[in-house]
Amino acid sequence: MTHYYDENQDSKLQLTQFKARLRGKELDFYSAKGVFSKEKADKGTELLANTCQIKEGSKVLDIGCGIGILGIAIKKDCPACKVVMTDINIRATRLARMNAGLNDTDITILQGNLYAPIKDTKFDAIIVNPPYVAGRELCYKIITEAKTHLETGGNLQLVARHQKGGKMLEKKMQETFGNVEEISKKAGYRVYKSEKR
Repeated sequence: MTHYYDENQDSKLQLTQFKARLRGKELDFYSAKGVFSKEKADKGTELLANTCQIKEGSKVLDIGCGIGILGIAIKKDCPACKVVMTDINIRATRLARMNAGLNDTDITILQGNLYAPIKDTKFDAIIVNPPYVAGRELCYKIITEAKTHLETGGNLQLVARHQKGGKMLEKKMQETFGNVEEISKKAGYRVYKSEKR
């Protein structure tokens, strides 16, 4: 059995469709089995999408983008932003491309593991709803490697369930960046932000 954080999926592709209201806009998404958010935008993704702090014109990376909910919501809200989305899951990146077109957004979508597809590119903001089920070490790697892919003054914004691993991720962000703040919370989820200084 494959997981949504695996490169290839063994289930048959059967498209489903749902709507989500994010950053004040109604968006449409295709989804399927074998990807994260297969039936709706989960609460963590919604909180991060609605409360992440993005300046107009920023270069934004949505890492582990799944079907593209976060990156698409940001691009619709900040048309001047350059948004790049990456995911290891081939099916997820195909759906993200479909969803970018469905929502009339110009986004770069790359398939590959973590930061590998973007190599030496630097961003003003990296946003992530980390795959907890893939293990703590992978989540830590997303945090520690984010620093090398951020411009000075850039930030990492991450959503987590505070009582289910979020405290540890918040601590790792503090260790890595020397700072962390909580920018929003709802239904047990919190969004943490660290800045590269």
